[in-house]
Amino acid sequence: MSEIIWPEAYLPGRTDNYVSNEIIVADLSVADVWPHLDTTTTWPTYYGNASEIAFRDGTGPGLSKGARFRFTTFGFPVEAEVTEYEPPAAGKPARVAWHGWVEGDAETRLDVHHAWLLEDLPGGRVRILTQETQNGKPAKELAATKPNPMLNAHQEWIDGLAGAAARQMKR
Repeated sequence: MSEIIWPEAYLPGRTDNYVSNEIIVADLSVADVWPHLDTTTTWPTYYGNASEIAFRDGTGPGLSKGARFRFTTFGFPVEAEVTEYEPPAAGKPARVAWHGWVEGDAETRLDVHHAWLLEDLPGGRVRILTQETQNGKPAKELAATKPNPMLNAHQEWIDGLAGAAARQMKR
């Protein structure tokens, strides 16, 4: 199976917080799931922790390499720029990742790298993987919270993503 491609500054194990969430779902494909991740206006319909999504550069609501957008998650107003964008292609996983940040001083600044990988597997299954690393004092506080709220929320996101794709398939 494929892995996330990490920028050096966000390599898991070297950051203040890291979570990984993955599901494998039968009877769905990357082509079924991708539109629900790629089109940001759908996020709040299946994931309650993403709101106030707005693009800064006239692009959107679909993601694209270099697109700048803002959204609120975990109560933080996150500015983000898409750093990796590979839509579904035969024999290759789909990928999207963004660098996100919350402006602030040493006490409040947060820097993140959030990556997604969608991969078709044998037997009519799809793998949905999302991983995020974070740096900054708020990241350290999240990591110290048990259970890690980011781990639980991202599980909600991937479960909701798969559910949205499954509901679309039934129509």
